[in-house]
Amino acid sequence: MSNIAFIGLGNMGGPMAVNLIKKGHHVMGFDLSEEALKILVSEGGQAAESAVAACKDADVVISMLPSGKHVADLYSEEFISSLKPNTLLIDSSTIDAVTARTVAELAVSKGCRMIDAPVSGGTAGAQAGTLTFIVGGKQEDYEKARPILKCMGQNIFHAGESGAGQVAKICNNMLLAIHMIGTSEAINLGVKHGLNPQILSEIMQKSSGKNWSLDVYNPYPGVMENAPASRNYSGGFAVDLMTKDLGLAAEAGLETKTSTPLGNTALNLYRMWSESGNGKTDFSSIIQFLNRDL
Repeated sequence: MSNIAFIGLGNMGGPMAVNLIKKGHHVMGFDLSEEALKILVSEGGQAAESAVAACKDADVVISMLPSGKHVADLYSEEFISSLKPNTLLIDSSTIDAVTARTVAELAVSKGCRMIDAPVSGGTAGAQAGTLTFIVGGKQEDYEKARPILKCMGQNIFHAGESGAGQVAKICNNMLLAIHMIGTSEAINLGVKHGLNPQILSEIMQKSSGKNWSLDVYNPYPGVMENAPASRNYSGGFAVDLMTKDLGLAAEAGLETKTSTPLGNTALNLYRMWSESGNGKTDFSSIIQFLNRDL
């Protein structure tokens, strides 16, 4: 079993670290939240006073942080130089590909290995150990990381070189946002014309409009018992997080001069919904924004 340092023990990182402990790994964690550290210790992990202290004897370092700035700040030249040679660094944050490539290049120059491995599956997947990992990095580093990732997830994909995991993740989430907006528009239109939202959803599920939002995450309240829409849009994947990911997609489009008109429209809609005070609600709540009277 490996000595693993886990930096960032929030709603995603905390359960991921616990699943590593359950699989027999020794986990030393660090987070700015004392409560997060207490939970880790209660599950059999150890708490460190700093990121450097957590990583002192680590064979593997895993990070789950809010933004590219946080990732760049953590993986500084000084920090990486303090690690053991050949340490495997796994960043599961969702950030821009440029930062992912930059920190990976620095890590390699200092004798470490690094992959970007953003996840899909949300907090439920983190708790259940069923996440999807989308990896960018060298093949040999992917192979070394795979057994560790399997402790926390079910589906592990190697998307390509450094940064490829981040690009694949934001492409997926851009499409998800577009699907959710389109699904919400269609259901709203049908309901305004007197259709039953459940029957309309079933019709579209069996027709060419079928998509993930219809199948497992219906945005209309009461259609699906376990969907966030049926618990007042609490839990799930927050509007603010979707807005962040759509912003990353827009940046990636500008970087390569790629036209993303639907992605940009989705970004504007989610940004307005967030700025109106709904940033913490589930992203399927966009149906409420679209349901306003014209």
